[in-house]
This record gives sequence, structure tokens and C-alpha cells, in this order.
Amino acid sequence: MLSGRDLMAGAQTGTGKTAAFALPILQRLAPLASASASPARHPVRVLVLTPTRELAVQVFESFKDYGKHMPLRSTVVYGGVDMNAQIDQLRKGVEILVATPGRLLDHVQNKTVMFNQVSVLVLDEADRMLDMGFLPDIKRIIALLPKERQNLLFSATFPDEIRALTKTLLRNPAEVQVAARNAAADSVTHVMHPVAREKKRELLSYLIQTRGLKQVLVFSGTRIGANRLAHQLRRDHIHADAIHGDKSQAEREAALADFKSGKTNVLVATDVASRGLDIEGLPQVINFDVPHSPEDYVHRIGRTGRAGLTGEAISLVSPQDHDAIAAIERLIKKRIERVLVPSFEASGASVAVLMGDEPRRDASRGRDRGRDRDRGRHPGSAPKKPSDPIFSAPYEPGSAPKPEAAAKPEPQQPSGKRRQPQVAALLGGLKRASG
Repeated sequence: MLSGRDLMAGAQTGTGKTAAFALPILQRLAPLASASASPARHPVRVLVLTPTRELAVQVFESFKDYGKHMPLRSTVVYGGVDMNAQIDQLRKGVEILVATPGRLLDHVQNKTVMFNQVSVLVLDEADRMLDMGFLPDIKRIIALLPKERQNLLFSATFPDEIRALTKTLLRNPAEVQVAARNAAADSVTHVMHPVAREKKRELLSYLIQTRGLKQVLVFSGTRIGANRLAHQLRRDHIHADAIHGDKSQAEREAALADFKSGKTNVLVATDVASRGLDIEGLPQVINFDVPHSPEDYVHRIGRTGRAGLTGEAISLVSPQDHDAIAAIERLIKKRIERVLVPSFEASGASVAVLMGDEPRRDASRGRDRGRDRDRGRHPGSAPKKPSDPIFSAPYEPGSAPKPEAAAKPEPQQPSGKRRQPQVAALLGGLKRASG
């Protein structure tokens, strides 16, 4: 980086990627630093793009801390807040600009930012930006930058699609891979609890209360689910809050501050928080909903076990999550330990599948007992009769289920007359019969 070469670098999350690019950039900018108050002496020289507001704030704070003894200015722009304060900062002049793509293009549209002196472009968590659909915005921004510049691409994971795309963005880049691609940190232990889907919330409360967990980041698959889960945990007398994209930036910052200070014990988050949240000493991450993408699992659990500390990743896994767990284990190249919690496990057959065992069969009956439990009846009992002759009866070509009661015969039409469809009945205009 100090020599000005393009770079594609990957490392496990929590190992210090931000410092890895911030420190060399500050060193390269040092000869250009100026104590002048004139905005003209502080043009944008470094542009850092990040996928989320939280990560943008974290990167900005890192630059501010690392360069606090240097006369270099930095600021951060992101959506969800008023633009006027950001415009004021930009007009004063900044050498280092950290931004999310959408809000940066808003400033471009308003002509409140100039890129003619940008010499370094950093794409942080590049794969996540592409996953979130930022590629068109990134291309628009890159088209506005000087062609002679240094390009630095950093990410915790590098899917093959991203590696192919970098060939068009980077020029003869050096490649640094600190750890195995898409690997999970060795400082994190993994455990999963097979559980019936309808008992997940009860098991979550049980684990938090019986283990006395004081600071837990819980991941939900949806924003509505995050709100609902936080509400249910509060009803169980657990201090919980939610953070997701539908909340304003002020609400997200307040929720995160309360969580870091210990005022809130449980923070329920969507994947918007899986990157950019740097919580010192976070002991546990719980996957209430198992992520569909195995790469997202790596990023989620990367919130714990950071900076050399140990952490624990807990996943609540229902039978529907079996394929997702298998994909995660293939990616991280290790088998996740299975631990059953009594009275919360799923049915016998489902548990056997999740535990990696074959369902037990009774040779005398030749029937899978677990299958009976899955269908809601006690093993050995007779199957329930279909409750609906239409929707429960097996399909037979050319036949129809017999109705329970005989239908009244339709009145005979006079011969020679064609029956007219009663359209008025459909439109609600049929006259009532008199008498």
C-alpha cells in the first residue's frame, strides 16, 4: 500500500482490516497535511465506501483516532439523517471521506462534493456492497474519480463472483489472504441447539436466563421478526431492543449505545448489523434465525471473538434449517457441536436428522416412530380421518369426492330453450323471489 499498488486483501473479521488500510493511508497523506483553515487546502484525497451506516461510522472513528495528532480532516456521510450538517462539514474541506454509496450520490447530485483530487479509493466489505445491490452506484461513483488512483479492496469473504469482478476494478493488484477464504475465527466456539420451530423464542429466553447472559447479540432474519422478538423478550423480563434498517439513525445509535453500556442485555439485529458493529468484548452471538447465506454466518459470528478475545456462536436450529446448517459446515470446514436442551427439542425423526443420526425404526412394526410424532399423533395410534372430503382425500383421476349430503336437484329447463348464465347473481343484482 505504501508503494501505491492496488490491493485485494481478505482476513477474518475482527482482525483489524480497518487499521490495515487506515494507517498506511495516513502515512501517505502526512506530507500533504496542512494546518490552514482554508477549505482549498483540504480537498478530498481518500474516498472510503462501505455498505452500512454502522460500518461507515466505525471506519470514520478509526481514522479520527489514528490521525488525531495530524492536521488531516475526515468526515462521514450516510443516509437516514439530515444532509445539511454533512454539507457544512464537506464545505469546510476534508481529506478523508467515508460514505455509503447512496448518500454519496445525493451529495454528488447537489454538487457538495468534488472528486478531482482523489488519489485513493477503498472498497470496504466489497462483497456485502455487491450483495446489497450497490454495484450500479459504485460504478457511477468510480466513473467520477480520476483514472490515476490507488484502489484498495478489503473484505472478510471473497466469493468467486467478487473475485471475477475485481478484475475490472483493480489494476494488477497484489493479493493478501491472511486466513483461509471465508474462514471463521479460531477464537469462536460453535454450538447449535436443535429445537422445534415454535419453541425457539422460549428456548432463547431459557438460555439467557439460566446461563445469566448479560450481553448477547441475537440475529433475526427479518425486521418485523426482530421487533417481535425484542418485544417478546421484554415480556419475559429481559432487557432487549432491536436494531434494523427501518429504524432511524438516531434510534439505531441509541439502541447500540444502550447495548454497549449494559443498559440493554439483548440486542436483536438483522444482517444490517452483521458488519460494522465493533462491540468490545462481546461474549455471545445467537442465530435465532439461521442465515440463508453461509457467508453471512461468518460475518454474524465475527461480532464476537474480536481482537484476540474468545467468543461463542450459538444457533437455534429447527428442522427447516438442516440444509442451511450443512452449507455453513461446508464453508467453515468444521462440524458444529450439537447440544440438545431437554423439553425444547423437535420430534424424534427431526432431531435425528439434525444430530446427524438415522431415525430409529421399530422392526416389528416397520414404521418410523418419529414420523408419527411429526404428524401430531402418538406412536402406534390410528391415523386421523380426513376432516375435509375435498382437500384431504387422495386424488383419483376421473372421480370426485362424494359430498356428505345430497345436493338439491336443479330445476329442469324448458325444452328448446338455452339456459342463460346468471350474471346478475355474480354482480349482486339478482331480484329476490316474491312470496
